[in-house]
Amino acid sequence: MLKKGMNLKQTMRPARHAIPGKRTRGFTLVELLLVLVILALIGGLVLPGIIGKAESAKIKAASSQVSRLSMAVESYYLDTGTTPENLEHLVDDPGEDGWNGPYVKESSLKDPWGREYEYRLPGEHGEFDIISYGADGQPGGEDNNADINSWE
Repeated sequence: MLKKGMNLKQTMRPARHAIPGKRTRGFTLVELLLVLVILALIGGLVLPGIIGKAESAKIKAASSQVSRLSMAVESYYLDTGTTPENLEHLVDDPGEDGWNGPYVKESSLKDPWGREYEYRLPGEHGEFDIISYGADGQPGGEDNNADINSWE
């Protein structure tokens, strides 16, 4: 659109970023591929170590939670004179005289893999047994799949 006092040559001026004779430089395909290869190498070296640490942290957390649940069952026993029928009684009052809970948070009733701990009363290895079946959720196993329990 021509404004008063302007001629056609003034309106057809090139845009600021397109200066004649000066070429704008971007990334070439080779440079982009090189960056992607470097990122893939770094990811390939770093990610397995991080994932391995996350699994070992879950195993330590499960072991700690099993110990905490065992102590909570013992506290329940000291307060009420009976052993709880299930782990939910550590969170919700079952109507026992002397109940002084909650003894644990409800979120503590699941292992780090999101499964409920197995609670056996009477236990095979003590008055009660608490078990997490590890990463695979199956009895037995080794390494990340090993069982975590209250008697070892």
